[in-house]
Amino acid sequence: MMQYRTLGNSGAVVSNYALGTMTFGAEATEETSRDILDSYVAAGGNFIDTADVYSAGVSEEIIGRWLAERPDARDRVVLATKGRFPMGTAPNDVGTSRRHLTRALDDSLRRLGVEQIDLYQMHAWDPITPLEETLRFLHDSVSSGKIAYYGFSNFLGWQLTKAVHVAKAFGWSAPVTLQPQYSLLVREIESEIVPASLDAGIGLLPWSPLGGGWLSGKYRRDVPPTGATRLGENPERGMEAWQARNDDPRTWDVIGTVEKIAADHGVSASQVALAWLADRPAVTSVILGARTTEQLADNLAAADLELSPEETGRLTQASQPRVGVYPYGAMAQNQRSRKIEGGR
Repeated sequence: MMQYRTLGNSGAVVSNYALGTMTFGAEATEETSRDILDSYVAAGGNFIDTADVYSAGVSEEIIGRWLAERPDARDRVVLATKGRFPMGTAPNDVGTSRRHLTRALDDSLRRLGVEQIDLYQMHAWDPITPLEETLRFLHDSVSSGKIAYYGFSNFLGWQLTKAVHVAKAFGWSAPVTLQPQYSLLVREIESEIVPASLDAGIGLLPWSPLGGGWLSGKYRRDVPPTGATRLGENPERGMEAWQARNDDPRTWDVIGTVEKIAADHGVSASQVALAWLADRPAVTSVILGARTTEQLADNLAAADLELSPEETGRLTQASQPRVGVYPYGAMAQNQRSRKIEGGR
């Protein structure tokens, strides 16, 4: 059964599995996208995530048309989108400047057909625009009612912490979420980003929770992907990265552990990987991407899977990230030592 959690440190409530819509208008036709939206809401989901660059605005337009035909849906769902990446070729068609975001936000509102976006996210850090300019724009947008809350995506720990403290120093609206890549195969954010999020009360919205499909059980060791997979249909998309992950023994240790636990429960590997992630510290909602309603249904079934502490521990141990000797390895050792000395 779907669970509901507050959206970071806000009072808004969202389902612990969100619907990501990057496939809309690209890998999923509009008809399929509508079916996915209907299936997600019928399953109890209420958190839809998109971005202006997804299919060059088409994803937002599909969602907007879907909402227009279902007047009650707007009141039921929490709608999130993002701005920052190029939506044109001019110098000011990119970034988190007031100039670009003013147009980007208005364009997203128009495409979605709504008066307010519930969660507006900066899609990545902008090294050129002063952070104060971006945060003041977001505060003003909250004050004007164009957005209810704001958050970030793909920020580093120090960038998130700086944004939190700058907003506090000026008395501006505070961020509530961070959207990072996070999965059993990608846990490096646990060194700094997760602690920074916990410290600030920021809710994490993990993207690529299945590690680009690796945790779904569809890849086999030393067998290049073919057929109905993203890499199988478009090998140029990332075969070099596939080879690197294939050659890493840790990948197969993780997948083997996931598949063994999945077999014990009689569920898919995807559901095990998603259930583990949904219960990680600071995680508010896991973003599910689907190209078909069948994929979505399988992923949503993770809401009914309860892993035992022993199973969670096996998954956590098999997927331990490599952090090196310093600084993160030393930090972890210090934390373990402190727990022993303090009796906690």
